[in-house]
Amino acid sequence: MLRNRKNINLIFALVTVLCPLFSPFTYAQEKWPTHAITMIVPFPPGGVADTVARPVAEALSKQLGQPVIVENRAGAGGGVGMAYVAKSKPDGYTILMSLSSISIIPEADIILGKPQSFQLNQFNPIARFTADPTVLVVRSDSPWKTYQDFLADMKKSPGKFNFGSSGNYGTMHVPMEMIKAHDHFYMTHIPYTGAGPAIVGLLGGQVDAVATGPASILQHIKGGKVRALAHWGDKRLASLPDVKSFKEMGEAVEFAQWAGLFVPSNVPENIVTQLRTASQIAANDEKVKTVMSGAGSPIQYLDAPEFKIYVDNDAKKMTEIVKRIGKVE
Repeated sequence: MLRNRKNINLIFALVTVLCPLFSPFTYAQEKWPTHAITMIVPFPPGGVADTVARPVAEALSKQLGQPVIVENRAGAGGGVGMAYVAKSKPDGYTILMSLSSISIIPEADIILGKPQSFQLNQFNPIARFTADPTVLVVRSDSPWKTYQDFLADMKKSPGKFNFGSSGNYGTMHVPMEMIKAHDHFYMTHIPYTGAGPAIVGLLGGQVDAVATGPASILQHIKGGKVRALAHWGDKRLASLPDVKSFKEMGEAVEFAQWAGLFVPSNVPENIVTQLRTASQIAANDEKVKTVMSGAGSPIQYLDAPEFKIYVDNDAKKMTEIVKRIGKVE
């Protein structure tokens, strides 16, 4: 009897010691971070997400005491990098700087008859850093001085001209489909792997137009290489005060390209809290604000609770838009 009691006590002691090793809360009990964090940008360098990610990563590194390394994982309009983070280890060492296409791709997969590469509920929103309308730009040597000039040629020669994007159903594709449907014209869509390559395509004459966020195109507008014809916002942009919005021209289309930080949905709460605090400080960092304002994309910060509401509402709106666009090749 005594021996049995000793055995029971020994088993209990072992269980007490070993259980924490297998507990789902193990990550929460560990100090974090103890080594470098990888920030996935699901697009090539040169786009909006990359432009936001680099100064923010530097500021987060200062706050968290560990390097935050930006890694570009492009493909499928951002879907490759987003899916990678969704399926990554939920320990806070893999985070995502995404654009609003994160709320578009799951619905697009359904329309295309593909298995969903990820679902939105696999992510926990941490912070929104920017939110800007996309801008319609053409090369400066093009014949189009206004949107009306552009529209007239698109209607006169359906399919003769093309536009570049970051991929099917991405944040450069959707706004173009919106204005095409609204004004009843046709252009050929040329999908690239991200905004950077699409803009290179525009500058090199491979495509005639792109719709992209100010952060990835403002330098080329100021440099005189491209001309902005209109944007998808609801009011004039501080960085482009002479460019009219479609809404101002009587066109009922609006589209915002936002950039925000996400982690996998089951990352422990203590890590989420640390990232929220660090993100809020990063958003108020003078260097971050200066860089983003200079890129024409000023900080428009939302903390996690407000950002989640914003993402959910945006996802509902984008789902309806993607359904209206339907299947594209």
